[in-house]
Amino acid sequence: MSLNHQHKNRLINESSTYLLQHAHNPVDWHPWGEEALNKAKAEDKPILLSIGYAACHWCHVMEKESFEDATTAEFMNKYFINIKVDREERPDIDHIYMDAVQAMTGSGGWPLNVFLTPDLKPFYGGTYFPPVNAYNRLSWKEVMARVYQAYNTKKEEITEQAGRLTDHLINSNLINIGQGTDDAPFTEEDLQTIADNMLKNADTEWGGFGKAPKFPQSFVIQYLLRHYHYTKHQASLDQATLSLDKMIYGGIYDQIGGGFSRYSTDAQWLAPHFEKMLYDNALLISVLAEAYQITGKELYADTIRQTISFLKREMMHPDGGFYSALDADSEGVEGKYYTWSRKEIEEILGEDAELFCNYYQVTENGNWEHTNILWYLDSISTFAGLNSLDNDHITTILKESAYKLLVEREKRIRPQLDDKILTGWNALMITALCKAADALKEETYRQMAIDCMSFMEDKLIVNESLLHTYKDGIAKIDAFLDDYAYLIQSYIALNNSTGNNKYLEKAISLVSIVNSRFKDEATGLFYYTPKDQQYIIVRKKELYDGATPSGNSVMFSNLLYLYSTIDNDSITFKNGIISALSGLRKAIIQYPTSFAIWAMNVQLIVKDIKEININTADEKEIITVIGSWFIPEKIIKVNITNYFDDSVMNNSEENVSETPYKSSSFMVCTKYTCSSVFTNLTDFYNYLTKG
Repeated sequence: MSLNHQHKNRLINESSTYLLQHAHNPVDWHPWGEEALNKAKAEDKPILLSIGYAACHWCHVMEKESFEDATTAEFMNKYFINIKVDREERPDIDHIYMDAVQAMTGSGGWPLNVFLTPDLKPFYGGTYFPPVNAYNRLSWKEVMARVYQAYNTKKEEITEQAGRLTDHLINSNLINIGQGTDDAPFTEEDLQTIADNMLKNADTEWGGFGKAPKFPQSFVIQYLLRHYHYTKHQASLDQATLSLDKMIYGGIYDQIGGGFSRYSTDAQWLAPHFEKMLYDNALLISVLAEAYQITGKELYADTIRQTISFLKREMMHPDGGFYSALDADSEGVEGKYYTWSRKEIEEILGEDAELFCNYYQVTENGNWEHTNILWYLDSISTFAGLNSLDNDHITTILKESAYKLLVEREKRIRPQLDDKILTGWNALMITALCKAADALKEETYRQMAIDCMSFMEDKLIVNESLLHTYKDGIAKIDAFLDDYAYLIQSYIALNNSTGNNKYLEKAISLVSIVNSRFKDEATGLFYYTPKDQQYIIVRKKELYDGATPSGNSVMFSNLLYLYSTIDNDSITFKNGIISALSGLRKAIIQYPTSFAIWAMNVQLIVKDIKEININTADEKEIITVIGSWFIPEKIIKVNITNYFDDSVMNNSEENVSETPYKSSSFMVCTKYTCSSVFTNLTDFYNYLTKG
């Protein structure tokens, strides 16, 4: 990021941390908007669109090498209209031009550098370009020179090429992946086939799926956990827990301060790209909570607690919202904040250093670029047994040593914080906090979720309109489908975690907005952008579950949870959801690692939603107990007036005496049938989980 304030460009008035990082480049950067787009048309110049994000290591590298170079900037300013975009502020723009670059080159990533005609059609692009020819890549200057020459000498050809590529993007977006609906009902066999296809890609030694680089793929793990819950398919549980264990043991997890980095560069989870994103940590907390409910493994509970502590300490706004990311770099060096020399550790820990270094694989020469990333290969109990040491003694030493290192690390120069607050990512965090609160019976986490939602409602809903991003007192940019879908999901999670039906009512009201502003009636799917979105060449439908869930897959999940509540003819409404989802049937079953949230929707269809109705004077206590049960298909409704027959309750005194909740009664409705009324929680649990 530029530290030279000799220059100042139009980004100086932006709020995005990433854009402000470039505000003092000698490049005449414009933010995306009417001024820059009109200027490109008026001057008939190609647009140079550069997209990145604040925590992106290679974005910083290219800035230092090229965008801070006066000669390079002079060429850019003379021949192009230069636009900088924060992909997290404008994911709609990023999605379109990432698709274009992937279509042109077969790969993508950030920084994303794309050349557009003045009418926004892409004709050339790539990711990182070095300052000189290297890595089998043309230099940035040479790329720009060739683009400029082609645009001015072969404009008609460039225009045709850009038109064809844009048509390809539009046509690709129109194609329903499933190539038409399949009316066959989803079955238990489909669920097993999905699990089997996920496991075909499993790394059974190191956990995770596929080869390096490895991403957490939380949704795949979550599906396998739920599949085990429903079927007792041991291979699904084994791969899910192996994946979580190896990530927690690995360098992708911050062994000192808690929290997960974005991905690992190797198959063993040792060396991450060190940026920490809010969404990764939220999604991993959610899956760890489910893993803990299923296994009772304390490693998962401890990791949840440590990760939430990290988020509270380093990424939480004083009023309750959560910031977006922490940079990979500090002092211009990737990972410097998080890595250690053996000498440093010996100086800090003294006589405990030997044991600590043996456990965390610390060597004199380092395990990564001449320094050490802390990671371990075995649990403390296994390590103690192998070394004939006392388990409790080792645990105490390691915890005390980690705290000492954390205190020392706090004295270092921190990675930069991207302090914008995104609606969708905060909604994911609310859901995670609710799941953690339920699994661990921890009221503090539930209150954090409530406070975060209050923050969002206060800061990100302006004049009854939901906005995408907030920073320094300013909320802006109309919310995208992801924002709405994740927010509805978080309202459902809060409803289930608190028993407060107001959250359910808010979820239902948002569904009507999504239907009116985003829905494609022809397919039943949803566009990523609202119908009045400006300055985009393709109105996309995002379907793949990638680093974050598809807004479509989450929206379908929301509809499945809410179908009995939001429509009087619930059977017809649910059948409409299933019909729309069936168009993706083949893709979900054959390629489930790319459609894992969709796959969990298939689980919800096969198992059906359990609507748990509660009459109680002990709302908080009852919800705490029921929330701790792992029933992923449940939705809770509390204090439903006149729902229960008093005579049934009065005839159940012998059961009532077995529970402290003498004024409470419970009933579940599923598959269009309601159970008898229960007044004993144990009996109710047994009924719910009887297979």
